Amino acid sequence: MIERRGMLIIMSGPSGSGKGTLVSRIIAEREDTVLSVSATTRTPRPGELDEVHYFFRTREEFEVLIEQGELLEHAQYNGNYYGTLSAPINKWLAEGKNVVLEIEVQGAEKIMNHRSDLVSLFITVPSMKELERRLRNRGTETEESVMARMLVARLELTRAFRYDYVILNDDLDEAIECINTVIDAENMRYSRMEKYIMDVLGKH
Repeated sequence: MIERRGMLIIMSGPSGSGKGTLVSRIIAEREDTVLSVSATTRTPRPGELDEVHYFFRTREEFEVLIEQGELLEHAQYNGNYYGTLSAPINKWLAEGKNVVLEIEVQGAEKIMNHRSDLVSLFITVPSMKELERRLRNRGTETEESVMARMLVARLELTRAFRYDYVILNDDLDEAIECINTVIDAENMRYSRMEKYIMDVLGKH
């Protein structure tokens, strides 16, 4: 068994690109990969558990985390803080686990700007027409929200160049295969195999 440090995997993409489904499949199928849990100041919904669905924190606790630099990124939505805690991610990485961070583009770029030990994947769709079809098929979006999401999607697509890989989610199984190929190849980078090489050199 090769011992290696895990990798931080960022996955972003427009609403309707299917990134949530892809992330769920990857987490379910790979024993070496876990999903990052975000921190938030919003009230838990029925059935939500602390440290399972979110790290639930008070506003005061969250602001202390910001001040102490314990968050990879954070933002405010609808009056609540949301962010990514560094400590659990670093613990998993040290244990050799890959950590998937499903995050919107703005938050992803914040992390990319000050952290290089990651692999970033942008999930895209075959066309804007297909994206609109998927959004409408949800049956939960108003006409205004569909148009708003389409506008945001266009902006997000213009930032795809910041990512290491672009994954086309046209066929779900093919997209999963592509993501697994990326993870397996990135696991073999020298920077992640260095400890193994040093161990081999130390064996007689």
